[in-house]
Amino acid sequence: MVDPFCLSSPLLGPLNDSERLPVLAVWPALVTALATATPVVLQAPPGAGKSTALPLQLLLQGSVSGRILMLEPRRLAARNIAHYLAAQLGEPVGERIGYRVRGESRTSAATRLEIVTEGILTRMLQADPELSGIDLLIFDEFHERNLHADLALALALESRAALRTDLRLLVMSATLDGLDFSPRLPEAQLLSSAGRAHPITVHYRPVNRLQPLIAQWGQVVLEALQAESGSLLVFLPGVGEIDQLTLWLQERLTSADDLLIAPLHGRLPFAAQQQAIAPVAAAKRKVVLATNVAETSLTIEGIRVVIDSGLERRVRFDLGSGLERLELKPISRASATQRAGRAGRLGPGVCYRLWSSEQQERLDEQSPPEMACAELTPLVLEALQWGCEPEALPWLDPPPAPALAAARQLLQALSALDADHRLTPRGRELAALPCHPRLAQLLLQACALEGEWPGIVDEACYLVALLEEQKRGAASLSGLLSRHAAAVRPLARRWRERVGRLRPALKAPLANLSQTSHAGVLAALAWPDRIGRLRSGSRYQLSGGQSADLAPEHELTGQPWLVAIEPVQNEQGIRIHVAETVTLADLNRALPSLLRRHSWFGWDEREGRVRAEQQLCLGQIVVERQPVTDLSDEQKARCLLAGIRKAGLAVLPWDEESEQLLARLRCAVDWLPQEMAALGAPALDEAALLASLELWLLPHLMGMSRLEQLRRLDLGNILRQWLPWPLSRELDSWLPSHFTAPTGSRLRIRYQAGAAPVLPVRIQEMFGQSQTPTVAKGRVALVIELLSPAQRPLQITRDLVAFWQGSYAEVKKEMKGRYPKHYWPDNPLEAMPTRYTKHRMNQDHGA
Repeated sequence: MVDPFCLSSPLLGPLNDSERLPVLAVWPALVTALATATPVVLQAPPGAGKSTALPLQLLLQGSVSGRILMLEPRRLAARNIAHYLAAQLGEPVGERIGYRVRGESRTSAATRLEIVTEGILTRMLQADPELSGIDLLIFDEFHERNLHADLALALALESRAALRTDLRLLVMSATLDGLDFSPRLPEAQLLSSAGRAHPITVHYRPVNRLQPLIAQWGQVVLEALQAESGSLLVFLPGVGEIDQLTLWLQERLTSADDLLIAPLHGRLPFAAQQQAIAPVAAAKRKVVLATNVAETSLTIEGIRVVIDSGLERRVRFDLGSGLERLELKPISRASATQRAGRAGRLGPGVCYRLWSSEQQERLDEQSPPEMACAELTPLVLEALQWGCEPEALPWLDPPPAPALAAARQLLQALSALDADHRLTPRGRELAALPCHPRLAQLLLQACALEGEWPGIVDEACYLVALLEEQKRGAASLSGLLSRHAAAVRPLARRWRERVGRLRPALKAPLANLSQTSHAGVLAALAWPDRIGRLRSGSRYQLSGGQSADLAPEHELTGQPWLVAIEPVQNEQGIRIHVAETVTLADLNRALPSLLRRHSWFGWDEREGRVRAEQQLCLGQIVVERQPVTDLSDEQKARCLLAGIRKAGLAVLPWDEESEQLLARLRCAVDWLPQEMAALGAPALDEAALLASLELWLLPHLMGMSRLEQLRRLDLGNILRQWLPWPLSRELDSWLPSHFTAPTGSRLRIRYQAGAAPVLPVRIQEMFGQSQTPTVAKGRVALVIELLSPAQRPLQITRDLVAFWQGSYAEVKKEMKGRYPKHYWPDNPLEAMPTRYTKHRMNQDHGA
């Protein structure tokens, strides 16, 4: 019998036959837990054998009676693990060991261990929540925390709690840092296995990220080839960098017959992936240029040197634009450890990190889970199809509320949800197709157009297959379809079969793709918010409201109309890579509801006047305009309101009286909140006043159409008319506009929201005052700004008595010499207040 704990294979390379795999140490505890259906969380670093030896041992030892389903986060890993394990049994894939990934299945009635990607499990659960015939679910490499894994685990936990208490769960992760299973799996048994990594020598080679990186990375590759033996694994951020570095190295290593440069990423055909993974001849070396698909699950033959760029490309959904933002970010410390470990899988190794040791210390511990930054429309649709709101599922990390709201908004635009966010019949049809809801909408809408445009469904199937396989490049969609039609035909055929099951009238087999005349219309079916009209050069206005630029030297530059299939947002703005031309005539024919004619009344900011038009609009794009001149007074006034909202309240003719009234009202809300609320005081901040213009200002704008006409308005009177009747009266009592001094002078109090009220008054008029005046029913003391006879500030105080008894003496000493004609008593607390000079006071006294 095969010993799974001491495996070797010509496909993935030997794991050292002389050593049994470390995961063997947890085998007894694992079997005991599974026998009682206790969930298990297994932490095991790369090289322990968790992805290969463990599932094979479970199969061979009969530890599980039914089928085993193992979930892998990547198609590349799922295929290769299946081939590897089947080779251990001396069987072809599809016998006891099988796999299913998007668009490809190798299983049979004999299959007992099936490796799948998480999206496949989600479909299986939706079709059969009990997972009939499956006894064990294994979640491999769970630390990668992709969206499908989190969703699959949440659905599996619901199924286990309600329907399958006997369903066994095994969650495997290279690290448990940042993972807390206790709230969702409190009864889970935690097991930990050692890895089998050999010593790794780490060299730091920081590069200048402000300079072109390809040449700097390439120089380190050349250095490592010269200094080290064995093959190299180079981690790069993406496919573009892999292609560029491949060309750079090929130009400089043309005479190296003993060297193979092998790209490795998820978009490559299976044969090309195997070339990167499989052994090379004894006299040869290879340089594998890989994305982070090579971090886990795969053992690449002969690797003893890792060169790590330290970068990865993360997709982040931008809620503001509704687009995905592609960000180049430093990897986490956990990823750096995983990558370096690749050099020590088969023996002592070397890792070149292309950053400094100081930067290493500043790396984040873990990359954020995809849930925190992804577009969640498919997840929301899956949850609703499951029968609950997404917030109700047992997540390890709950999905962000703003992203859920954006997803629901898009689903409503696709007619998948009704006004109450319930799933509609169209929503169930979209959920039945295992692709993004936009692409499902494309397929279903194409079915409705087949009678008018024969062949459009077949073309739609090719298009969805192309986009699912991520055939990319700065090109037209029709060009990509023509170039890749043969490669995506098998997947397109499967989409045609799925469509045929939903639409029995369309069961004809898939035809060859002879032309791509409908590509623009098909793209518009999926992305009606990304139809663009040329503005200038390569810049387009999109129907969703954004502006975007075609990639440099794009073949569609200058086309009047297009659909942006792949707009990506970065620091420079929105850049369109894949697009397709479309005509207004075809849009109106295929999607007449997109073009809407309506009356528009607005504000011409440049001319400062009301403007009205009849507009033909495609989303946010105005296709045609026709002036309208016969506006009613109310329509003009409402347009004027729009102009005021744009300009802000400052555009209104505020004078001192109206400004102080508004300030008093705002202060009253702060100082007397209960009293103001009882009298029905409205919100009075600027945003609230702008939002309620129709209530307090609109009636006074009738007949006006220009900003200069606003000068007629008496804002103080307008505000008072708007206030509830008792409030205006009480305000004058609680927060009077003026203070009557002991001399009889009526002095204005200066109010300002967020600050104490100020009373400017000449010092002589406050003699004899032992109490500081207050407002707001005695709750707020006035700030007394004592002035000289020339109305210049002498002192600011909130405590008159303290001033009279303290610093007044110094003020008197200075002022008596400067203003000798005025009264400066020695004891101001006992002096009579006055508005006059000493001479006038004596005259009055003599009289």
